[in-house]
Amino acid sequence: MAKKNDKNYLDLIPEHSSKISYEKDDQGQVTILIENKGIFNKLMQIIAKKPRITRIDLQGQGNFVWLCIDGKKTVFDIAVEVKAEFGDDAEPLLDRLVTYMHTLEKCGFVEMINK
Repeated sequence: MAKKNDKNYLDLIPEHSSKISYEKDDQGQVTILIENKGIFNKLMQIIAKKPRITRIDLQGQGNFVWLCIDGKKTVFDIAVEVKAEFGDDAEPLLDRLVTYMHTLEKCGFVEMINK
């Protein structure tokens, strides 16, 4: 019999990973900066002129969510803020937000903390 997962994802607290950095411009636009490390990346930087730093510009709701992540708010708290900012354009809110948080976590951009 499968073990029931008793933690509710909406109760988790996302926190920006200390392994990545990001910039925010005057308009609040977030750019995540990823250093391309390792021998393969070094070779590609030399051979194919690939950049040492990959820049990922966040857009719209993703940018807003990133700015809401402060290491104190739960995923549910962030959902409430997204709903207040974007209204019906955020729907289906919880499905989208949880998927986005999973993606950020899988990419190593955030860590999920159990409160």
